[in-house]
Amino acid sequence: MRVALFVTCLVDMMRPRIGFAAIRLLEAAGCEVVVPETQTCCGQPAFNSGDRASAAKLAKKVIAEFEAHEYIVAPSGSCADQIRNEYPGLLADEPEWHRRALAFCPRVFELTDFLTRVAQPAELPGGFRGSITYHDSCAGLRSLGIKEQPRALLAQLPGVELREMPGAEECCGFGGTFSVKFGEISAAIAEKKCANACTTNADAIVGGDLGCLLNIEGKLRRMGDEKTRVLHVAEVLAGDR
Repeated sequence: MRVALFVTCLVDMMRPRIGFAAIRLLEAAGCEVVVPETQTCCGQPAFNSGDRASAAKLAKKVIAEFEAHEYIVAPSGSCADQIRNEYPGLLADEPEWHRRALAFCPRVFELTDFLTRVAQPAELPGGFRGSITYHDSCAGLRSLGIKEQPRALLAQLPGVELREMPGAEECCGFGGTFSVKFGEISAAIAEKKCANACTTNADAIVGGDLGCLLNIEGKLRRMGDEKTRVLHVAEVLAGDR
C-alpha cells in the first residue's frame, strides 16, 4: 500500500529522527512511503487561536498535497485529529473543498493506529530493552481513541517492560498555545505529570506526540532528572534508541 507521511512541524524542526523512525516502521510493515516535500503545517495553531481563515487555507494546502495517496499517516495524534476531524467543518461553506475533505479525511491516521488497524506488521524492527511508562496525549486519546494501539505494539517488543504511571491519561500541560498563554498553570501540570511518571522508576517516558514529550522532558530536566529518557513511540518501535 502507498502511504504519505505527514511529518508535522515539531518533528521537522525539533526531532527529525522521529520522522525517519516512522518511515522505517511503515516500510517494515510493507508500505511504500512517500514524503511530499512541500508540506508544512496542518493548521492547528491557527485553528486553536481562532484564525479560521488561515487554518482553512492550510487545510486546502494539505488536501491538495496529499489526497492522491492511498493513506496519510502522522506520528502525532494532535495533527491527525486536526486533519481528520476539523477539516470538513472548516471547509463546510465551500462545496467543492468540503467534498474533497470528506473523501480525504477518513484516510488520515495517527501512526500507531494505522499500524494496528491497517498495516498490522507481523514484527517490528525495535530492539529496545528496558522499562517504560506511557503518556497518553490528550488529542490522540480523546479525539481518536489512541490508547491500546501503542501499548499493543510495544507489547510485541520482548525487551520492553511497561509500567503504567498514575494519571497516564492526564494532560502534560503543553496544549500548544496553552503553555504560552498560561505558563504557570502549564508548569504546574507538567510537574505533576513528571512526578507521576517518576514513581514508576521507568527508564524512559514514551508518548506519541512530540509537543507533549518536549514539555515533559523540559520540566523533567528542570526538576533535576538528567537520567530518565523521553522518547517518541516511533523511536522505540523502530529501534532507533
